[in-house]
Amino acid sequence: MINQKIFFQGLRALSGVRSPAIPLAACFIALGALLRDAGFNLEQSVASSFFTYALPGQLVMAESFLIGASLINIFLAVWLVNFRLYPMTVSLFPLLKHKSQPKWKYYLSCHFLAISSWLIAKDGYKKIDKKYRIDYWMGIGMGTWSTAVLTTFFGYLIADFLNKDMLIGLAIVNPVYFFCMIVGSMKTLRIIIAVGGGVILGPVFYLFSAEWSILLAGLTAGTIAFLFGEKNGN
Repeated sequence: MINQKIFFQGLRALSGVRSPAIPLAACFIALGALLRDAGFNLEQSVASSFFTYALPGQLVMAESFLIGASLINIFLAVWLVNFRLYPMTVSLFPLLKHKSQPKWKYYLSCHFLAISSWLIAKDGYKKIDKKYRIDYWMGIGMGTWSTAVLTTFFGYLIADFLNKDMLIGLAIVNPVYFFCMIVGSMKTLRIIIAVGGGVILGPVFYLFSAEWSILLAGLTAGTIAFLFGEKNGN
């Protein structure tokens, strides 16, 4: 069973000035409004957050659906967009694994993986006994996932009161939060190279290819940081 004390400790990790709940809510309010404007009904909009829970993937799904793409094409597009979650899974779950815990917890809680919940878990897992880290993670994940589902519902209902500029403002709150959290975690030279290099190279690559600039900047800076870490043992 789930250790309720540790589970609620994970939930409480979402409170405070570093909580991802507020920026996450802002983005999913915008998503709910956008899905309504795109012609999706309330059930479809809420279900997209309930079952997918990945904002970029949900936007790709909606856009692909509107242009008449086949289900297999929509599936592949969403799968490719959400592949970014794989490295986070590989880096997080070994830290949570314990032989006394049933496997269903790990399978179920994979659904809660997002950048917001991953950042909070990576920041606080060392404070938790390894045996109960999966319960701590489930508390974090359940909190962020529930926030996404509820605020999608709320955003759908208030769509008529949000103009284009307000939607754009809400949508960029979460990326700004992620960036600030990543900057705050720049405790090693390798991370500084990855983050700083991406910031510098992004505008440079934009001059040559606006569509591929972010991907190329991240790939280049991340590769340099990785090679530096391999060479220096960090």
